[in-house]
Amino acid sequence: MPAALHPYLNFDGNAREAFEFYGEALGATPQFSTFGEFQAVPADHPAADKIMHGSLEVTDLIRLYVSDVMEGMAPYVPGTNVTLSLMGDDEAVLRSAYEKLSVGGEIAMPLEKQMWGDVYGSFTDRFGIVWQVNISGGEG
Repeated sequence: MPAALHPYLNFDGNAREAFEFYGEALGATPQFSTFGEFQAVPADHPAADKIMHGSLEVTDLIRLYVSDVMEGMAPYVPGTNVTLSLMGDDEAVLRSAYEKLSVGGEIAMPLEKQMWGDVYGSFTDRFGIVWQVNISGGEG
């Protein structure tokens, strides 16, 4: 997939409910992975069944992504819970976007290889917009 920009929505524990509703309304089936499935928290942790990553792929051009906000993450604030997510396999384009867009901003997570196999990083730009960059199959 070439580099693409998709909205990433954050919820305060009801991401599954929201995306099931959106999926029904938009005619698509949401896919979910929990914090427990990724072993980001122990199986008995209260957040184990919360959504670490979910997707709703309505068409090639309409895709939404979702996560529940967990303790230790940026706080959930209704109205500002949308992140811009650049993703794809064009490593040169995506690395350049990460480097250039983050200038003057605050890096939350350096662009590094992650447990799911991709290279990922996030930051808030100098205008207060939160960005994520995910490079599929990136080298790190």
